Amino acid sequence: MKAITIQRHGFQGLAPVEREYRAPLRREVRLRMRAVSLNYRDLEIVSGTFATAYNLPLIPISDGVGEVVEVGQDVARFKPGDRVCSAFWGEWNDGGFDIAKAGKSLGGPGDGLLQEQVTLDEQRLVKIPDALSDGEAAAFPCAGSTAWQALVSFGQIRPGDVVVVQGTGGVALFGLQLGLIVGAKVIVLSSSDKKLERAKALGALAGVNYRGTPAWSDEVLELTAGQGADHILETGGPSSFAQSLKAVRSGGRISVIGYLGGAQGSINPLDIFRKQATVQGIPVGSRSSLESLLNAMAASSRRPVLDSTFDWNDVGPALERLHSGEHFGKIVLTF
Repeated sequence: MKAITIQRHGFQGLAPVEREYRAPLRREVRLRMRAVSLNYRDLEIVSGTFATAYNLPLIPISDGVGEVVEVGQDVARFKPGDRVCSAFWGEWNDGGFDIAKAGKSLGGPGDGLLQEQVTLDEQRLVKIPDALSDGEAAAFPCAGSTAWQALVSFGQIRPGDVVVVQGTGGVALFGLQLGLIVGAKVIVLSSSDKKLERAKALGALAGVNYRGTPAWSDEVLELTAGQGADHILETGGPSSFAQSLKAVRSGGRISVIGYLGGAQGSINPLDIFRKQATVQGIPVGSRSSLESLLNAMAASSRRPVLDSTFDWNDVGPALERLHSGEHFGKIVLTF
């Protein structure tokens, strides 16, 4: 079978290789891959800028969909022909998160899904509802699970809540869609007026251009009659966290997810104290969260926002698209 590996860091360091597929052992299944999606994490791992260094060569990409073609002994959850997607963590099935017990993520440190066939433990897989296409389902595991964990599992979002999402990448747009499904009001931040118009067309209450309005918390407070937001998906990092603290309502929640605005900056803990805010890091989500998310989205009229689709051999150009920041939603590669 064919796989694409990171031989050296950088888009030009990706190279195809031939490998033998591995027959499934007890409670394992072998998949024929059908689609994968890109996350910012994948871009950093390929570029060599990720916080953790991984050994090369490495097959990248954590999120994907495959068809079960072979099952090992004692497999009870799947049969050949089932479409499945992989949870981000190998052993976090349900309950609270414990990094010591969560298992490994795909695409670093272990080999990922940019290969024609892969063998995985059945416990990290979730069956895909028929209502979702391969490309749509491939978008869920990392970005979708993160938004679900922040807003539903931890946040207990309710109709009428105000949600602020930063940007128009995968997590933000999943946050928009989930908020709308439960009847929340969603405010979207972006540096692009064009993207903000697209977000409002999807159902966002309002859009704020944070480049034109660096003190975007003032806009959020004005839109909420001075009350602030119930939930903020914080993907910017320290550079935007101070604004999030000003924009959150008293007793509200800030879910810390990323650092697209950089990792440098200062945070005053007294501001958290004054707002009585709950600030929680979101380590993606459990397999159970992914399963609930897939079923909830399939039962609704909402679907993941897909920016573009590439052939899986064109992973370099797909990563360049992600790196450009011009995308709106998830980038998918099909086999």
